[in-house]
Amino acid sequence: MSKSIRTGCDRKTCVDRRGFLAAATAGSITVALGDLFAGRVSAEDADRKATLTGYPHKKIAQLDQLAVDTPVEFEYPQEGATTGCMLVKLGRPAGGGIGPDQDVVAFSTVCSHMGGDLSGGYKAQNKVIGPCMEHLTTFDLTRHGIVVAGHATQPLPQVVLELNGNDISAVGMLGLIYGFSANPERERSQ
Repeated sequence: MSKSIRTGCDRKTCVDRRGFLAAATAGSITVALGDLFAGRVSAEDADRKATLTGYPHKKIAQLDQLAVDTPVEFEYPQEGATTGCMLVKLGRPAGGGIGPDQDVVAFSTVCSHMGGDLSGGYKAQNKVIGPCMEHLTTFDLTRHGIVVAGHATQPLPQVVLELNGNDISAVGMLGLIYGFSANPERERSQ
């Protein structure tokens, strides 16, 4: 004698275990294959585009004119303020690097800890900048400017670069330049 339990649904509206597993499998396959389609925009890509809104595009250098481990200093995102930066071809791939070897990067030369001047502090042997004269912080330029040693708790702000043919341009900043509530050019556009 079996008892029938009434659940309030009929065969057309209820999902049995087999139906549930089939739907879950199809959903999992769809998600897994989603990464294979060109043009897919991830949340990270959307965040990066939003982060770069409001920055000027500034031509900095020519790719074929760069020598490995020879920094090029420039001001960005604002001229005449404490916004010194440095572009360098490291000779090895780096986080955020551009060019055929993904080895051209640019960073603020204002320490993220207390605003000390890092210009002229590039050390080619280790691909770092520093130590800062204020509190001896050193930053790794191959890994998005992370702190190697010292008191800083934030990475060095990285300049987002764009390569158009042979022209290298600054198009944004990742990270906040010390001493500003918002990076200079973004402050006006928000």
